[in-house]
Amino acid sequence: MDALDIGHLAGLAAPVFIGLAVVGAVIAVLFEMRTTQRLRARLAGGGAQAPVASATADMRAQVVGGLRKLGDRLIVRDPEQVSVLRGQLMQAGFASREAVPIYLGARMALLVIAVGGSALLTPWAAKGGNLLPAVAAGALTLTAMLGPDRFLARKKGKLQDEYRDGFPDLLDLLVASVEAGLSLDAAVSRVCEELVRRHPNLARQIRFLTHELRAGRSRRDAWASFADRVGLEEAMSLATMLRQAEEMGASLGETLRIFSDEMRSKRMLKAEEKAAALPAKLMVPLILFIFPCLLGVLILPAAFKITKMLAHG
Repeated sequence: MDALDIGHLAGLAAPVFIGLAVVGAVIAVLFEMRTTQRLRARLAGGGAQAPVASATADMRAQVVGGLRKLGDRLIVRDPEQVSVLRGQLMQAGFASREAVPIYLGARMALLVIAVGGSALLTPWAAKGGNLLPAVAAGALTLTAMLGPDRFLARKKGKLQDEYRDGFPDLLDLLVASVEAGLSLDAAVSRVCEELVRRHPNLARQIRFLTHELRAGRSRRDAWASFADRVGLEEAMSLATMLRQAEEMGASLGETLRIFSDEMRSKRMLKAEEKAAALPAKLMVPLILFIFPCLLGVLILPAAFKITKMLAHG
């Protein structure tokens, strides 16, 4: 490695070390400020965690308020688009009325940060010989463009996995409660109390459903809204089944039991489908990783012996 290569590596590594040093200095200053606040609180006779928690809450409230104000100016005027965005945010776990402007404000703030960062990094990248500024500008741009949507998709997928895990328990408890003599609304309230510890997010959605029913909303609309918030095919099927059972006057206990059996059969079929698709999915890693190793273990000793015999011959 000559001097030019060493200089090039040093030029690439210098910004990284500078950034690490700046981050470390900021962390050290924040830690020192936090320690000073705790010491002052103890000397004043107050709680140690109260000033820090209050300052953190105030800063967080200011940031959220700024994002909300920015989002209010950028909010989409089309009610249909606002409704779609609100539905996506609710499925991701953000049920507040201010979630839409805060989300739009956060997206705009990320775009401004990306544009400003790219503008600052462009002269550095124009000098040539250093790819780090261009990579950093590209990372900022991708984060600003795809980051919010990916964040929502990840939150939504995580919540739906929890909903999907807790939905069988929900159906079983509903069947047991209705067959025990409770009405559907009372059974929903009872199920909510039972699911709080194991599936808190699903219990929160059921509690919201209970509040809607107590507020006078029709059972059909409340269950349809519950299915939209959860975003599961099973919840939509349950809402449709309850609506049809209410219109036709069928027995809720028998209907729920049949629906529970059908859902259990569907889960078993999905598990069998995944098990049947496993050999096809394993074919690629077998060919790329295991087969070459096995081939090398079988052929290399014979090839080594043949090469040795030919060398002696």
